[in-house]
This record gives sequence, structure tokens and C-alpha cells, in this order.
Amino acid sequence: MTTTTVDARALAGHYIALWNEPDAARRAELLRSHWCEDAAYADPLAAVRGHEQISALVGAVQERYPGFRFALVGTPDAHGEHLRFSWTLGPQEARDLIQGTDFADLQGGRLRRVTGFLDKVPEGA
Repeated sequence: MTTTTVDARALAGHYIALWNEPDAARRAELLRSHWCEDAAYADPLAAVRGHEQISALVGAVQERYPGFRFALVGTPDAHGEHLRFSWTLGPQEARDLIQGTDFADLQGGRLRRVTGFLDKVPEGA
């Protein structure tokens, strides 16, 4: 197995930046910089593959939750080609309305596959 030294906090920060980026062109840049070309993302509500589908999913989440922002919680952790981090999503006055934990497989220090788990979701969210 090939391992890469990964700055877990930086990579998780780039991931969060993608989910907070409203501009599709800037999201495309973030995807090119930090995600493998054939990257995949899955959570209990969606499963997508490739930069275009990931960007479209991010845009759809932003439309569903206008004014909400993602933020890292705790300290991201990495070993080998694996990354784990937790996040919150909510408006300014309730930043932790929705909470989750994501696990990522990396390739060359870039996100290859992300699997998201929803730890806290209010009814009707």
C-alpha cells in the first residue's frame, strides 16, 4: 500500500470550503485541486461520482438550506490513505442544527471516495 503524509486539517478544510462555495466555477477549481477526477461521494441521501455530479449535489444542498454553512468540529484525523472528520451544518444562530461524520479514502493526498454519515438531523430537515 502506498501511503502519503496528509495534512488532515487542511484537506478537511478544503472539503468544507467546497460545500460552502456558492460559485460553480470556484467549486470546479476546488474539485480539481483536492479531489481525484473519478471521485465518488455517498451519504444516506445521495450517491454521486465525478466532479460535475459532486458540484451539482453541493449546489442542491445549498439551495435546500439557504444561509446554512458547514464547519469542522473537533480535529480531523488521517492515517495512510484514510481521513476522518466531523462537521456541522446550520444557520449562523444554530450552527450545529445538522451534524455528521465523513470518512474518506485518499489517493496521492486527494479525496478519492467520501462516505458521509448523518449523526444529527432534526425532523423535517
